[in-house]
Amino acid sequence: MKKIQHMPAVALRGLTVLPGVVLHFDISREKSKLACNQAMKGKKNYIFLVAQKDINITDPDRDDLFDIGCIAKIRQLIKLPGGNMRVLVEGLDRARLEDMSVEEGYIQAAIRPLENQDSVAVIVNNNDDREPLSEELSQEVSGIVGEAELRQLKELFKEYAAYFPRVAKTFVARCDTMMDLSKLIDEITGNIPLGFELKQRVLEGEDVSERFVVLIQILEREIQIARVRSELSKGLQTRVDKHQKEYILREQLQFIREELGEENVQTEAEELEEKLNNIKCSDEVREKIAKEIKRFKNMSTHSGEVAMERSYIETLLEMPWDNRSKDRNNIKTAERILDRDHYGLDKVKERILETLAVRVLKEKSKTNESSAPILCLVGPPGTGKTSIARSVAESLNKKYVRISLGGVRDEAEIRGHRRTYIGSMPGRIAQGLRQAGVKNPLMLLDEIDKAGTDARGDTSSALLEVLDGEQNVSFRDHYIEIPLDLSEVLFIATANDAQAIPGPLRDRMELIEVTSYTANEKLHIAERHLFAKQLEKNGLGKKELKITSAAMKKVIEGYTREAGVRGLERNIGKICRKAARLKLECKDGNSFSVKVTPDNLEEYLGKIKYRPDKKNEEDMVGIVRGLAWTSVGGDTLEIEVNIMPGKGSISLTGQMGDVMKESAQTGISYIRSVADKYKISKTAFSKQDVHIHIPEGAVPKDGPSAGITMATAVLSALTGRAVKANLAMTGEITLRGRVLPIGGLKEKLLAAKTAGITQILIPEDNLKDLEEISEEILEGLDITGVKSMEEVIERAFA
Repeated sequence: MKKIQHMPAVALRGLTVLPGVVLHFDISREKSKLACNQAMKGKKNYIFLVAQKDINITDPDRDDLFDIGCIAKIRQLIKLPGGNMRVLVEGLDRARLEDMSVEEGYIQAAIRPLENQDSVAVIVNNNDDREPLSEELSQEVSGIVGEAELRQLKELFKEYAAYFPRVAKTFVARCDTMMDLSKLIDEITGNIPLGFELKQRVLEGEDVSERFVVLIQILEREIQIARVRSELSKGLQTRVDKHQKEYILREQLQFIREELGEENVQTEAEELEEKLNNIKCSDEVREKIAKEIKRFKNMSTHSGEVAMERSYIETLLEMPWDNRSKDRNNIKTAERILDRDHYGLDKVKERILETLAVRVLKEKSKTNESSAPILCLVGPPGTGKTSIARSVAESLNKKYVRISLGGVRDEAEIRGHRRTYIGSMPGRIAQGLRQAGVKNPLMLLDEIDKAGTDARGDTSSALLEVLDGEQNVSFRDHYIEIPLDLSEVLFIATANDAQAIPGPLRDRMELIEVTSYTANEKLHIAERHLFAKQLEKNGLGKKELKITSAAMKKVIEGYTREAGVRGLERNIGKICRKAARLKLECKDGNSFSVKVTPDNLEEYLGKIKYRPDKKNEEDMVGIVRGLAWTSVGGDTLEIEVNIMPGKGSISLTGQMGDVMKESAQTGISYIRSVADKYKISKTAFSKQDVHIHIPEGAVPKDGPSAGITMATAVLSALTGRAVKANLAMTGEITLRGRVLPIGGLKEKLLAAKTAGITQILIPEDNLKDLEEISEEILEGLDITGVKSMEEVIERAFA
């Protein structure tokens, strides 16, 4: 091994220098200029040239440079206008960059020159387990291998040069006379047009044989590319000649047809007329299409409207005018498919089956009225709204069409563009029917609450006609211009927020609430559906990966915080991907098996992301636990109140919305009105400040349901009485202390149970809602209905 040497270095961008190659390049960086000047001061003018991995880095460090570079000798150094320099260098030897530092403004490199290990060394190394070759035999083998590699490289380079005329013949002849394989490799690599990354691969070869293999692979690949390009060029020329011949023949044929009074349009018109005879439609539609075909016949072939007219007629012929599929009117089958694809959601399934039953009965009685109301599934993301619609389509044997309305702002997306515009097309409803091929598909209007409005029209208003059973019998698409019968289409819409749907549109649909999943429901969904789906998606067998129920519960509680199961599915997929990698790294893949438990779960998913809310360990003054509803499920709010000397001001912090601020002020007004009853000093509100804070200040909060919670916390702080730590409450407060009902009760109770709270106060009017909540959630909860603040105060204080 050669000794380490120290010399100035230049980091090259997009350039690799090889031994034996003479070239020039320009430098502009100050470090590079100083390094060249320093090299010129030496006796031999030596400098180390190494390429950067990323050409965009202006000030590279050691990690930004390749390990192997080239020791070069500066032949000439010229200063250019603008402060740049042009350097003429000659590559001498390869060297490894051991270390580098910046000294006096330039890069000083510590390098170790590399020895060119020849082919025989490799052969000897590959025979470590055998008896060593004699020196004479080793030299003979080395000579044979070296001669073979030399000849192969020369022949391959000649073939390469045949495809690239820019390679000078004199250079090819000079390479053919070279007898040193290492020098030939450097000469060829340095003088053919290759990217610096490929040249760097050749430079970094450990020995001559490896560098030879790398260069052979590069040349073979370049030859293959050149051969394909040559074949493509020949094929293209042949095709151009063929097209020119066809063009002349077609022009001659056109002239003959014009002389005979025929045109190209005639043949296409006959095809369209044949299609018209085969479709099922009313006489009115058939007459309209026939009229358009007649108009198409009379058009000149050179008219710009020919293509538009042909496209319009083809669209009319592809519409399913009277073509319908035969529905499967078996409610038991529908129930079985819904239960197979979805766990839980009993109320949703029951309502869907009722709707299907009504459709079946009305179809049997052949009534002309709308078969059933239009359903709108409303719920948080990931709760299975879209997949329910797909299951309903399968259960009824209907064609399934999904129309995404998220972000759609143009009315023409629904009604279509008028044919006067270039590039006009039917609306999404007409396109959905065309795609389905029948007039009675199931059409899912996804994310209907996110349909927007702008200057081009109101999308939701355009949907009014579509979703009205009295009007959609003759829905008019601006492009089609013929009334479409949508009365047999089963429309199902989905939304995350029902309040975001305009009132007239919401009035045309029956809202079905798809609520959040409980932890137990998520566990069953994961084990029955998601886990098997991800195993198949990631190429794993059932025996190769097992996730225990305890581990799955830990994934649900510690790595997801959502109403649905999308995040849960992503985490299961992450576990499957890590298991797939372990399987490939395993030497015996046939016997591979992984079991994920709570103890090793963090190896697959990392540290736990979410810690469940926990109740306070002891009763505290001025701190009350409230319950809130969010778009991703329920949550608990710990409301804190402090009383301090002041002038009677009220501070509200924690990113409260206007409605929540008004609830806080209402609660304080109520407390002031009953101050004497609870022995609160008359000067408490004039000489003391009240500060109400809700932690997690970065999260916006709003709504009236925390009214009784804030009022209780203020009373606790003023009287010094502690509130039960095991208690949570929700309800809107009025100025006279009445407790009004709230929404999202299921999610709020679920959040309280997760936090370990067992006593809950809710408005008395909400007690009836408990009948629709599963026993799984209610088990272990002591729920009390209250109708006034007096009852709240009586039960809240310790």
